[in-house]
Amino acid sequence: MAAAAALARLEQKPKPWLPSSQDAIKSQVKKELMAEAAASEKGLSTDHKGPASAVEEETAGLSVSGVYFICPLTEATVRKDQKEAHIKEAILLHSSRDPVAASIMEIHTFNRDREKVKLGVETIAKYLDNIHLHPEEEKYRKIKLQNKVFQERINCLEGTHKFFQAIGFEKEMLPVPGEETTEEYYVLKEKVLTKLEDLKGYKEQLLSCEPVKAQLDRQLCVFKPSPQAAQFELPHDFYNLTAEELKREQRLRTEAVEKASMLRTKAMREREEQREMRKYNYTLLRVRFPDGYILQGTFYAREPVSVLYRFVREALKDDWMPFELLAPGGLKLTEENLAFNECGLVPSALLTFAWDAAVMADIKASGEEQKGSPLKPELLSAVQILS
Repeated sequence: MAAAAALARLEQKPKPWLPSSQDAIKSQVKKELMAEAAASEKGLSTDHKGPASAVEEETAGLSVSGVYFICPLTEATVRKDQKEAHIKEAILLHSSRDPVAASIMEIHTFNRDREKVKLGVETIAKYLDNIHLHPEEEKYRKIKLQNKVFQERINCLEGTHKFFQAIGFEKEMLPVPGEETTEEYYVLKEKVLTKLEDLKGYKEQLLSCEPVKAQLDRQLCVFKPSPQAAQFELPHDFYNLTAEELKREQRLRTEAVEKASMLRTKAMREREEQREMRKYNYTLLRVRFPDGYILQGTFYAREPVSVLYRFVREALKDDWMPFELLAPGGLKLTEENLAFNECGLVPSALLTFAWDAAVMADIKASGEEQKGSPLKPELLSAVQILS
């Protein structure tokens, strides 16, 4: 509704040309969405409970309210179940200002089969190459929509028709040679032939574009020292299962405990471990520092341990000093290329931070001592209480 309202308003305004760079797209889309959000907020009645308060009630008592993502076009933070709709809205909203760039983003973002996208994009690029190299050849400026190649490689992709129309093609019914029937074609407008370099630029944009992907929001938090640091209550977002499947898994786990005395082969154990690893899409990790403060962040279950080391380092006041992270049980995380689910750090875990022993010994021998928390002051200024 917000996008439709914005588009209706934009159609009544003159449409100045805007550059198709990612920065321009991001700036314009963000401006429009913020304007729509502000208008929506004014229209909300204070007597009615909004979505935010409903989410607060639903997530009360959880270690984290859910999994969130940051849209690269608007920089807005949205819940996992809203990210695709938000990105789609942002792209469609931009189509009134730069239909070519928006249609290219649609092709690469709205179609999940990457092989089909690659084949379709390469086929479109071939069409444009033929026009650019042979502008005098009329046959290259016409594309039959019922052509087998067009139907199998291009028509099946969302956004392709918008792209053809945005770069200057029009649909026309043309007679079939030797017959009395007609067929539908895309025909390039004559005026486009005077701007062949534009077609070349559109082709390069089409080939180089990447899908618009939302970035996982780490939801960085710092908590005061708490005995509840190892206790986690996670929302369903963290599981790759429905509520009913979770109950079934719990029942299966209970049955497995009862059968623990039975002999199991190595292959059976490996299958169970693989099944366990696939349950989780995300993991909530906490790192406890020597002074008791706790750093928390959300990660993909299949991200490597090196990501956690980088996350912790960016939170340190002295980010040059070497340190170690210890998994539950005191095991050092030395294999930084291993994924969290391969290390048993899903769907949550409490780790321990420790400075490198050799470096600390040198510091102590020099008569210097670390003062205060190792965390950055700006993080400590927003410290929370772990409930």
